[in-house]
This record gives sequence, structure tokens and C-alpha cells, in this order.
Amino acid sequence: MRLLIIHADDFTYSLTGKTPVAEEINLNPEKENLNSFKEPLVVFCTVEKADAKNTADIVKQASDEIKGIADKLKPATLILYPYAHLSNSLAEPGLAVSALEALKDSLGRFYEVYRAPFGWYKSFKISCKGHPLSESSRHITSEGSFETSTSARKTREDAVKDVESEFFILNYDGTEAKIDLKDEKILDDNMLKNFPSLKKVIAYEEFKIKEGETPPSVAAMRRLEIADHEENSDSGHLRFYPKGTLLFKLLSDWAEDIALNRLRCMEIETPLIYNWNKPEIKGQGESFHERHYSVLVPDEKSDTGGFAPLKEFVLRFAGDFGLFSMLKDAKMSYKQLPLRFYEISKSFRYEKSGELSGLRRLRGFTMPDIHSFCLNIGEGFNEYQTLYKTYADLAEGTGIEYAVVFRIVKEYYVKYKDKIIELLRYSKKPALIEVLSKMKHYWALKHEFQGVDSVNGSCQLSTVQLDVEDAKRYGLNFTAETGEKTGCIICHSSIGAIERWMYLLIEEALKKNIPVFPLWLSPTQVRIIPVSDKFADFAVKLKENLSESDIRVDIDDRDFSLGKKIMFAEEEWVPYIAVAGGKEAESGVLSIRDRYNERKNFNFITADFIKKIKSATEGMPFRKLILPDMLSKRPIFVG
Repeated sequence: MRLLIIHADDFTYSLTGKTPVAEEINLNPEKENLNSFKEPLVVFCTVEKADAKNTADIVKQASDEIKGIADKLKPATLILYPYAHLSNSLAEPGLAVSALEALKDSLGRFYEVYRAPFGWYKSFKISCKGHPLSESSRHITSEGSFETSTSARKTREDAVKDVESEFFILNYDGTEAKIDLKDEKILDDNMLKNFPSLKKVIAYEEFKIKEGETPPSVAAMRRLEIADHEENSDSGHLRFYPKGTLLFKLLSDWAEDIALNRLRCMEIETPLIYNWNKPEIKGQGESFHERHYSVLVPDEKSDTGGFAPLKEFVLRFAGDFGLFSMLKDAKMSYKQLPLRFYEISKSFRYEKSGELSGLRRLRGFTMPDIHSFCLNIGEGFNEYQTLYKTYADLAEGTGIEYAVVFRIVKEYYVKYKDKIIELLRYSKKPALIEVLSKMKHYWALKHEFQGVDSVNGSCQLSTVQLDVEDAKRYGLNFTAETGEKTGCIICHSSIGAIERWMYLLIEEALKKNIPVFPLWLSPTQVRIIPVSDKFADFAVKLKENLSESDIRVDIDDRDFSLGKKIMFAEEEWVPYIAVAGGKEAESGVLSIRDRYNERKNFNFITADFIKKIKSATEGMPFRKLILPDMLSKRPIFVG
């Protein structure tokens, strides 16, 4: 039996019709249709199939639970309200009615109890009180009663409060320095002054210090026609304009190239929606403090006649669900390990509205995930090192400012300290290290690359986690050389949400006096500006020549002055501006305004200019321009 218990100021319901399994009642619903109660304790009840095995015991447990709450709250009335939507495993109507009637009789010895009729369609209004005990829920089984209210659930972190942490800075030369993260004065320490990016991350993450409330990218993403809020959707879901879509797809191509070509992952695709009643799904959801989207779906397999009980599903908030389910059914041998799997998919977390901020934090975001399944802890750490170095190369390649944070169980730190120093030496960065006295999570070791924005806030980008527990929990086994089934060591990792990369790329650009994207990510790489209509044909030929070499190029053919056209190109952060006039047409030498070099003008013949661009974008993904190449043909998305 499942109970949802609410202490209310007011509760009103009315009957709207009968279902095929409605119980007969003496009251005339037309005369007694409106039922109103003051200060009641409303108990929404669902009797389940499993309750048939020991109904009397289930009813007694339910009665004891409800009475225990009522004794504390002293409500005027108890209302038992049949509610089919708390479970997808409903009891037969006859059993449900008899169990509810028995529950009423049991509670009736202590309180005035009213039972709403079973099997009737009803509408209701409820005004819930706001005190700590006003909402709770219970799942009554033959094994006992389980409290399931959000306030009562204990996350794994709560259950291991005796785990102690110590913090220090580990430099890539191997030196350690303890640090007290409760004392803001550490920010003035000479040691941190030598590590400015790490200092910014500590200042923001530990002491919430930054230079501004709203990152400038929030305004810039709209002005640049990259992304904007979608008023017809939920908060934290954005619309992407063509330029933003191109930027998004280039970053997605980049993530795919890393996963499929560099790391040789197997690519998979799994559903976006999962059954919340599955223990493994709910268990992982609760580790995210239940920041998930619920989706209620009619249960087509229900045998309750006119009822339409709803099954609760959740939108995916992590990439593990489908992959773990897939591999639980797969056969894996020690000879095949390590195995790497890649998936890029939308994920959803119901972040608090006050936490949402442009592209930095969303409720719907796109996560490229890589999971590696390894033979043992040694192979797992080797895989960890490979992933760390790969993501360090990527972060360096984009020019993003970032710092490194490690969290590690003490016994693993002692064992792998030299290898961690080797990783820091590879990325030429120090790290903030949190050493845990014992296991607190499913991972024994993890790190994050924390990106730093233009107002010195930070957010997580890439991460790798060395998981030593989940294989056992989810039944992810391989056949060992002995023939026995053995659990894998798992490396969870992600390049980082695509939207967050976009955010930090805009923020990084805004740190410069002359903001500009990396050339491979610039929506327009070259803007051609004809001096007059007389040189339109020359501009078109030049555009075609550059386009054939896989360069994104457009022409400003609008009716503006040369000065205004250059100003508009500057406002769009176009890296290269080529003026097309008589001199250029006659000599074949282009005058190029270079945004990467303080807007200085340089002369190039076309072939050399193409070589310059190809050299700067070598090895990076390319997509063609997805806007009309004539600016006069483009709509204006943001006025």
C-alpha cells in the first residue's frame, strides 16, 4: 500500500462520474456532490496487488503510520482518499475497497474518519500547510513500512558523515601545501598568488567570490544571435539561432571525433525516458537530490477497468541508465577489456530557477559521455590517465582558462600519488586535492577541470571518475580467465556539456580587448566587403574560391557605407575582413583586417590567405555556413 499524507488548511472534492468499477454509495452525488473539510489530514491511498498476500498486516501497519502522524498534528478529521496514481501495480477493486474500509475502521477508534468513495472520477482542491510535517509518504509492504518523503530520504553522503576530508595544493613539481578552506585569508597566501586560475576557482567555489552577478555572455549570446531564452518552454531551455546551431554542431563534431577516432569508442544511443519505479533508477536519482523531470504516462497494461493509473517516468539526468542496462545483458570477456562506449544525448535536471544562468547552467543540456569498462584497478587507472591527458589536450586547444580539482580516497592517493603528479606535470597545472579518509561515493578517485569565466566564476567542464562499486550494484560483469563472473572497474567521463563549452568560449572571448572565437568555431571566418556594386562580381568569385577550400565566407552586399559594414563585421566578431575594390581586383592582393592581430591590415595573395586559414584550423571539424552567404538575404533574429 502506498500513502501520500498531507496536512491541509482546506480540502474540497466533488464527484464527476462513475468508472466501471465504482462502488455503490448511499449518497446521491447530485445532492451531496461537494465535500469540504477544514484542517484535515488527507491520506491519498493506493492499494497494491502485493497487499493481497497479507492484507490484515498491511492495514495494521498503515493504520499505525497514519495514527503516528495524526497524534503529532491533531487534525480535525482524517480523510482516506482512494488514489490510483501512486503505483502501477493496483489491487483488484474488491480487495482495495475492503482494505480501505478496514483502514477506516482501525483509525475510527481514535479519530473521526471520512472515506471518499472508490472508483469514482473526482476533482479536488487542497491547500497544504507549510510546516515540516505537512507532507510525507509511506510505502507499506509485508517487510515493513518505508518512509519515502523527500525530507526523510538520506543520500549516501548523509549516511557517511564520519568521512573526514583534508585539503592541500599539489603542484606539478610534487610539492604539497596544506590549505584551510574555512579561512578566507588563504586567498592572500603567496602560494595561491602563483596559481591565479586555481585561486579564482577556490574563491568562487568555497567563498562565493566573483566580480559580477550576471556573466556578460548572457547578453552576448543574444546580441550575437547565438542563443536566447524560449518563452514557450520551461525555464532553462534555450533556442539556438543558426549561428548558435553551427557552433553547437561543430563542438558536437569535435566531441565525436575525440570519442570515435582518437579514443576508438563504440557509439550507442539509448532512450531519454526511464521508469522511476526501477530501484536502480530511483537510487541514482536520489543521489542527484531528485533534481529530475517527472513524466506521468498512462499504464496501458492496467487491468483496472475504467481507471487510467499513471506510471511515473523520469527524463534522463545522467548517461548511465541505458548503457548499464545494455551491458547487463551483454557477454563480456577479460580478453575484450578495456571497452569504451560513447553517447551524446540530451540530459535533463530540474535545477532551481535561481541557479539558471544563460548557457552556463540549464535544465536541458547535451552531454557527450564516455564510459570505459576495465579489467582491474590497474587497468582502470591506466584508462583514467589516458582520459585525463585527452581532456587536458582539448582544454588547452580551445584556450579556455581552467583549473584542476582532484577528490580521492586516502588509500588511493597514497598508492597513486606519483601518477597524479605525472598527470599534473602533463597539463602543467597545480591541483586542489581533497583527500577523503574513506569511501564516500561509488568512486575512489575523480577530478574536474573547472572552467573560469570573465567574472571569475567557475563551472565544471571535463571530468573523469574511477568507479569501484557500480559494477557490483548493477551486475556489470565479465568472464574472467578462471571462468568466473567478475565486476568491471568503470571510468565514467565526459568532455563536458556542449552548452557549457559554448558559454566558456564566449566568456573567454570577452576577457580580451578584442573578443573573437577560435577560427574553427567562428560562424563566419571571412567577411568580404565590396567597396561598391561595381565590384560585386569580383567579391562573388573571391567567395567561391575561398568556399571551395572549406572556408566559411559571406559577403556584405547591403546598402550601407564601407565604414558601417566594417563596424557590423566587428560587432559580429568576424575574424577576417577582406575589402574588395579596384586595387584588389587589379593586383590580386587582398587587404585583410585581422582580428587576431589587433585589427591590423595585412596583404595576402588569395592562395597564401587560404593556406593561413587552413593551417590555423588543421585537424579541427568543419561545417559549411548555414546562413545565406549574402547578408541581404538573412533574417534579423534579434532586433
